[in-house]
Amino acid sequence: MSAEVDALTVVNQLRDLAADPLNRRAIVEDQGCLPGLILFLDHPNPQIVYSALLAVRYLAECRANREKMKDELGMMLSLQNVMQKSTSPGETKLLASEIYEILQSAGKEEAEQAEAAAASCRRKAQFFMGSSNKRAKTVVLHIDGLDDPTRRSLCEEALLKIRGVISFTFQMAVKRCVVRIRSDLKAEALGSAINSTKVMTAQQVVKTEDGGERMVPFQEDSAVPVEENTDIPDYLPEEEEEEEESPSQEQDKAVTRVGSITDGAGWLSTAANFLTRSFYW
Repeated sequence: MSAEVDALTVVNQLRDLAADPLNRRAIVEDQGCLPGLILFLDHPNPQIVYSALLAVRYLAECRANREKMKDELGMMLSLQNVMQKSTSPGETKLLASEIYEILQSAGKEEAEQAEAAAASCRRKAQFFMGSSNKRAKTVVLHIDGLDDPTRRSLCEEALLKIRGVISFTFQMAVKRCVVRIRSDLKAEALGSAINSTKVMTAQQVVKTEDGGERMVPFQEDSAVPVEENTDIPDYLPEEEEEEEESPSQEQDKAVTRVGSITDGAGWLSTAANFLTRSFYW
């Protein structure tokens, strides 16, 4: 049991470090961390698998990482196993499929980059949350009342009840939550879930044609049926308050508050040592 708790701690720390764009190259270049994440993809604990997938998804956001990740021994096969395993929750399969498609197309990216050279920086910033994935989309919420960890926990519980929510992260300083959802899920369902807490209200943040932002309130009388989520593993909340990179802003902020790159590099060594000792679960 102790080994499994240690594995969960390690994969959560790797996920948090991978959330910081400044750490992503170092994690992939490290000799132990990427192979370790591949091992976690085959772990029997669904929480560990889901957290490992989130870490891999963060790492794949860095285009320079994708070719190496695709060629890493066992990466594509492990992703296929997660997608095909009958016991994998639906949202876990969707996330694995999204990563697989990104890595599979890594060889074609140079041509696509040349073609998209004139694209705006805003479009690039939005890629992280899966804007290129036809089966997933991003919704940015501004949540009035998102003032402390207690309210954040209420918000997490409300979002976790919705089938079709893939993942979400918070930017507490500006009271925002960025949610990645299935393309067939309406944003109004998120607003209804947040408003149901009775202590918070949500508005959708959308881009304007001139590159600015505006907030669109959800209609109070437009109740949207919400399918309750029952098959996804428990969401893995951060132990510390997060600050998250909004796709509507061009910043170098970490998605989660994980410390400096120096701290991250030191921890990578510790994680690699753990993974070496724990090659077999």
